[in-house]
Amino acid sequence: MSFLEGRQLSKTYRNAEVPVIVFKDLDLEVQKGEMLAVVGPSGIGKSTLLHLLGGLDRPDSGTIRVDDKDLSALTADQLARFRNRNVGFVFQFHHLLPEFTAVENVAMPGWIGRADRDETLRRAGELLAELGLSDRSRHFPNQLSGGEQQRVAIARALLANPVLFLADEPTGNLDLGTSEKVFDLMRQCHRQRGLTSIIVTHNPDLAARCDRVFEMKQHGRG
Repeated sequence: MSFLEGRQLSKTYRNAEVPVIVFKDLDLEVQKGEMLAVVGPSGIGKSTLLHLLGGLDRPDSGTIRVDDKDLSALTADQLARFRNRNVGFVFQFHHLLPEFTAVENVAMPGWIGRADRDETLRRAGELLAELGLSDRSRHFPNQLSGGEQQRVAIARALLANPVLFLADEPTGNLDLGTSEKVFDLMRQCHRQRGLTSIIVTHNPDLAARCDRVFEMKQHGRG
C-alpha cells in the first residue's frame, strides 16, 4: 500500500463569475521515502494539489489518505492538528515573520502547537545549526539573504519531525547557484530523516534529480 494516495481528486474554484475547473478525477500515489517532483505548466493546479495533499484545503470530491489517515474523514480541528504534527511546508515565498528572529520563526509552529517554549527554542536552534545558520539565528529576516531565508523556512518545516515534506517552488525566487544549494539541502534532509517529499517545481534539472516525476497535464492526468 502506498504511503500517500489521492483518488479521483477534483477541484473547482467558484469565486469568479465563471467556475474554473482546476483538475478533475486526478489520481496520485507516493511511496514512503520517495521524493516526487510535480511538474506542469503554470495554472495547471500544482499548488492546489499540494495544498490538498497537505490538508490546507479540501477537494470537491475524491479522497486523500496519508499513511493510515483519511483526510476527508477529519474535522477541521483534527485536520489542523494533523498538519501541525505531520506535515512540513515550504513555499516559494518563505513567509517569515519580519518582527521575529530566525530562531523564533523556526520555533513558531511549536509555540502554536503549545509545546514548551524553551525546549522549542532549543530544538529550533539545533535545526538552524544543522542547516549552517547557527551564526544567523538571532538575525531578523531582512538581515538574511534569500537563500538564508529559505533555509530558515526549511528548518521551520522540519521542527515537528514531519513524515510528509511539501515544497511549492522552493527555489523559484533564487539564483541558479543558490537554488542548487537549497535543493541539495532538502535532498539531504529528506534522506537523513526518512521523509516522504513532494516538490512542485518548474526547474527540469531539479525535477530530474528527484526519485520520480509526476507531470500534470490538462484534465489533471499525470
